[in-house]
Amino acid sequence: MKNAMQKKVFQIIVDNTSGVLSRISGLFSRRGYNIESITAGTTADPRFTRITIVACGDLDILDQIEKQVSKLIDVRNVRELVPEDSVFRELIMIKVAASAEQRPGIIAVSDIFRAKIVDVAPDSLMIELTGNQTKIEAFLKLLDGYEILEIARTGIAGLSRGSDNVLYFD
Repeated sequence: MKNAMQKKVFQIIVDNTSGVLSRISGLFSRRGYNIESITAGTTADPRFTRITIVACGDLDILDQIEKQVSKLIDVRNVRELVPEDSVFRELIMIKVAASAEQRPGIIAVSDIFRAKIVDVAPDSLMIELTGNQTKIEAFLKLLDGYEILEIARTGIAGLSRGSDNVLYFD
């Protein structure tokens, strides 16, 4: 099944310089690679940024992505985050239309998933949930009967488990 479409999560450590995210996303754009999600943020060492990219393609394309990204200037390390050896999380914020009668049901579903109500308006609730993609999709499925007004998702952030794969730079 070499040509079957797959997903890979890449962790890319880059120098924290202006334009680095643009250069990486530009590589994907020029080559026609698909980015399912992308997140970026400063690491424990402010000289570096951790970029997490979820990409889709067959194995040849995914291998090519890893090789091409590693050649870019400012890229210090590229590694695949394997699901069984990593922890992934995503943040989602959902604004749901909520009449007085609907609020208890929405709040009950939110409580089950340990989601937070972060804003209450006369006609809506805003909910924040953090978890893996399975948890978020299950939550959205249970909200299916309600009118979802807006959704904002961060994309996946991830780290490998344990301390064996921690990168140190001089």
